[in-house]
Order: sequence, then structure tokens, then C-alpha cells
Amino acid sequence: MTESGAVAPPATETCAQCGRALTPGDRVAAGDKVFCRTCYASLRAELQQAVGEMSSDINYLNASVGALLGAAVGGALWWGFTVVTKISLGLIAIAIGFLAGYGAVKFAGGKRSAGLQAIAIVAALASYVVASYLVNMTFLNQAFAKQGDAFRLGFPPQSFEQFLAVLSAGFGLMDLVFLAIVVYEAWKIPRPLALPPDASA
Repeated sequence: MTESGAVAPPATETCAQCGRALTPGDRVAAGDKVFCRTCYASLRAELQQAVGEMSSDINYLNASVGALLGAAVGGALWWGFTVVTKISLGLIAIAIGFLAGYGAVKFAGGKRSAGLQAIAIVAALASYVVASYLVNMTFLNQAFAKQGDAFRLGFPPQSFEQFLAVLSAGFGLMDLVFLAIVVYEAWKIPRPLALPPDASA
């Protein structure tokens, strides 16, 4: 109310982009701002173009290198932690998926696409398998040493059968959980961006 007791007229809404006064039929709410339909359509078109450019002209060779490097660093972190602490903490393996996805995006110049997701997942899976072998190999060699057995497992393994035997040693439900998280992280980071629904529709 005003000082005289009269009801004050409602404040006129204006477009957050151009400042034009809005009418009910020309008002589009997007997040915590309101726009006129013309500005909203223009801004949305710019966003659509930017999102589209993020998934085009991707250097998949560079992205593959980045994903493999990231996954390798993640695998080395997991194995290194195991060697230093003598503890196999599978939670650290999640870094493999994160770094594979991050490496793919970084080496692709910030691009995102389903193709990059696939590259990151393959790199993460390969690193997870190799790192799992190395972690199990470390503990098995420690066990051989305690028993006075001179035999030692090495890398690369002597045969594919030996690789599978070492890889499957102690494999359980939590390993599947960690593997699923690794894949999810590798899938999530390079995921293409998606615009929210059109508020003017």
C-alpha cells in the first residue's frame, strides 16, 4: 500500500535480456529469470549451437590417447597404493573410470559425445583388468614369499591361462560393484550435454 492507503500497482516484469516490458503472452520463465519470447528463442538457439559444436569435429585419436593415459594413471594409483600399504582398497579403482573419462574429454579439447563415452569405457575396462591382475599378483607373490616358495608371478603373465587364474583370485561381489562404478564414471564424464525442455512450448 502507498502512504494514502491505496494499493500500489504491481511491478511490471521486464525481459532479463533486452529489458522490454513483458505481457503474459510474451513471458517465458527459464530458471530464476524471465525473458520475452524473442530473446528466449535467440538464447536457446545459441545454446543449441554451442551444445552441438561440443559433439562435432572430435579428434578421436587424441581422445583415445587421453583416455588410455588417464586410465593408466588410475590403474597405477591403485596398484601403487596396494604395494605401499599392503592393502587392496578397491575404492581407489574408481579413479580409473574418472581419469579415463577426464582424459578423453581433455585431449579432445573439451568435446563430449557418445563416441568419447565408448572410448573412455573401453580404456577404463582395459586398465581395470590389468590393474586387477597387478594387485592380485602383488598379494600372491607376498604369499609365496611367506611360504618360502621361490616362485613369483610376473608381468606380463606367462600365459593367458595364468592371467585368468590370477585375475579371478578372490573375485567377489564388491569387485563387480567397483567395476560398475568405474564404467559409470567413464560413461558420465564425456556424456553429451542436454538442454532442458523448451520453456516456451
